[in-house]
Amino acid sequence: MSVKKCNHDHEHHVHDNHHDHGHGHTHHVEGSFRLLLVILLNIVITAVEYIGGVLSGSLALISDAGHNFSDVLSLVLGYAGEKVSAGRGGARYTFGLKRFEVLTALINSLTLILIGIFIFNESVERFLDPQAVDLKVMLPVAFIGLAGNVISIYVLNSGSKSSLNIRAASLHLLFDALSSVAVIVAAVIIWFTSNYWVDVVISCFIGVMIIWSAFGILRESLRIFLQGVPEHIKTDEVYDAILSVEGVESLHGLHIWSINSQEVFLSCHICLEEGSVLSDSVIREINSLLDTRFGINHSAVQVEFGAFCGGHTENCCR
Repeated sequence: MSVKKCNHDHEHHVHDNHHDHGHGHTHHVEGSFRLLLVILLNIVITAVEYIGGVLSGSLALISDAGHNFSDVLSLVLGYAGEKVSAGRGGARYTFGLKRFEVLTALINSLTLILIGIFIFNESVERFLDPQAVDLKVMLPVAFIGLAGNVISIYVLNSGSKSSLNIRAASLHLLFDALSSVAVIVAAVIIWFTSNYWVDVVISCFIGVMIIWSAFGILRESLRIFLQGVPEHIKTDEVYDAILSVEGVESLHGLHIWSINSQEVFLSCHICLEEGSVLSDSVIREINSLLDTRFGINHSAVQVEFGAFCGGHTENCCR
């Protein structure tokens, strides 16, 4: 019986963009400061809209306050995520705590879905039992809410928007601004027509809008948690690009994943001809290709030599 022998020369190479580290720390500080400012502003907006909703009897205004309250919760979790994910993980968490940012984004989206369902349910109940609305309170409070949301969006988008939490918070506030506009429209319609059911319809619209906005963040958070390939990267294209490098005979064990919304990792095994002395240059070319073409700036490439190293049939993308 013959035994097939495959010699393995394990050669790991990790390519990091060290020049980005200082800027990354600055972005964390900047992002956390912006989140803190917006948190304080939205606490004020939530209180004003809720009190205004109770005094005016407007469910749409109370719903908008609920949406703002969900923003406050989301922003608090986002702020905590920014602070924790910027910390060092130590010997136990060798990747650091960067995935904590994704955890907070996941909690944010689930919180939004629950609040949206609650608002939708309250809208149905109010539709069955409509109530009069005091427009003299409802309209100016809605304008205050809109102004606060616009300011919050400007503050959040005045710097780096690469963080998943910054983007999640911006999305929340954008829809909150739209819901404030909807409340203003409802107040104007009620003013001219006295159709108070419009207030209920707008509340229902806000609830549905909250749920819809949450699913995009939930989907992206789950993809990162489940170590899925980032949406902007096609595995087949990465596979073909690595095989196109001169000296690479075959490729297996290709894995691509991300640990947060910014950093993408790759690991794979490549096979070179027996006795090849070009492994270092091949790895450098592969890493450069991955970084410039696909934005993959953390890669571990293992080189194998031998006549049978290409006999692996495991393939994730073929």
